[in-house]
Amino acid sequence: MTQKSSVAVIGLGSIGTVVATNLIKGNRSVIIADRTFEKANKLAQQLGSQAKAATVGDALKEAEIIVLTVWFNTIKEFFTTYATELAGKIIVDPSNPIAPDEKGGFVKIIGKDESAGQILASLLPKGAKLAKALGTLGASTLEKAAFQQPEKAVEFYATDDTSINGQIEDLISDNGFEPVRIGSLDQCIRIEVFGDLHEFGALGKTVTLAEVKKVAEPA
Repeated sequence: MTQKSSVAVIGLGSIGTVVATNLIKGNRSVIIADRTFEKANKLAQQLGSQAKAATVGDALKEAEIIVLTVWFNTIKEFFTTYATELAGKIIVDPSNPIAPDEKGGFVKIIGKDESAGQILASLLPKGAKLAKALGTLGASTLEKAAFQQPEKAVEFYATDDTSINGQIEDLISDNGFEPVRIGSLDQCIRIEVFGDLHEFGALGKTVTLAEVKKVAEPA
């Protein structure tokens, strides 16, 4: 069996915590990091021996795949701060370019026809590769729908560099979902909030692989 790429989840809010937890359930070791090491260490102790707490800097050194479960604007800053450390890494972006509105909901903070994925791709550190993934479902659904039977729920992803498809699909599978590539990063808008393939967009729910052909034409 081919050894899988090492993974770090950076940012332990609701999405990051669920992603790390799902990976452990999927028997995948994971490095976890947060702005405060204590938070990462506490979660690692809860998750068991396959979870390793690290500082952000150490996580970037150790892992081949970096899942940045932080806000979209934070990722932009992160790319600048850690440009050297991110060189040559596979970066997974689950972010959605949104902010709370005054009505208890969310509004898009970039142009109507813009996507977080494409903006981040234009800022990508030299030598890094980007995948848009693990962001098409809210944290609650990401937790509850993982490893569902008899058919897994789908998680869509997008990449420009098809050489990393296998690694991204392993990551999604080990999170308990069926990976479906929707195309290149120019399709990111479809799998971000308000997009036609997002839980909080036209799709409005999880779908199985058998249902995908009714809503999308995967690449």
